[in-house]
Amino acid sequence: MTHDTAPRRRSRVPLIAGVLVIVVIAALVGGEFYARNRVENCLTTQFESELGSQIDVDLGLQPVLFSLATEKFSSVDISSDDTKFGPAQDMQVQATVNDVDLTSTDTTSGQIGSSSADVTWSTGGILATLQEQGVGSVVSGVTSDPAAGTLKFAIVGGLAELTVKPVVQGDTIEVQTTDASILGIGIPTDLADSVVSVLTDSLQAYPLGMTPDALEVTDTGIHMTLSGGQYTIPAAQGGQQQVTC
Repeated sequence: MTHDTAPRRRSRVPLIAGVLVIVVIAALVGGEFYARNRVENCLTTQFESELGSQIDVDLGLQPVLFSLATEKFSSVDISSDDTKFGPAQDMQVQATVNDVDLTSTDTTSGQIGSSSADVTWSTGGILATLQEQGVGSVVSGVTSDPAAGTLKFAIVGGLAELTVKPVVQGDTIEVQTTDASILGIGIPTDLADSVVSVLTDSLQAYPLGMTPDALEVTDTGIHMTLSGGQYTIPAAQGGQQQVTC
């Protein structure tokens, strides 16, 4: 009996070590899952307040467990199918935010190092925006002309047409009227100005300090690329609770 005890004990060492390794791995995986879920919920709340719409947050393959303690994340991917920039309706956004630091103070909710985004705005979304702003009662349709880089609005059932061309000028987008006529006669200036004003307001309000780099009129609407540098996230306002991870 005495001679058998030592070998048996030695044979149990690898088994115990294997069990401990499994326990540690399970704890790390469970902790990572918890941290990822918590951080994604936290970031969703934070960036929804910036984008003004429901969003999906993706942290990719970066480990999150240790980042939870520092509240610093190398990059965050954000997507939304119903983003609202100013009065705009139904904008689709795919954005990446880099060097995110959610350490909050009394006046800020954190900082980001840089950001970029691809934004699409369909002709259906443009029409919905005009309808929401009260202009849609006289605008019956929106079509795009990629070759000319213009958007054409059918006025009063197609009796009149308004054609505009959105272009990037510096850090903003301008909407230029290229044609506004009814049977060859100019349509009321106030009507054309109302449409242009809604479009301009929708194309000049961007989150996280981003500005437009390029704009393209496509077969289905507008595609824009945006980018931004260092940006301080404002603290929660009014009755909003300060977001912490």
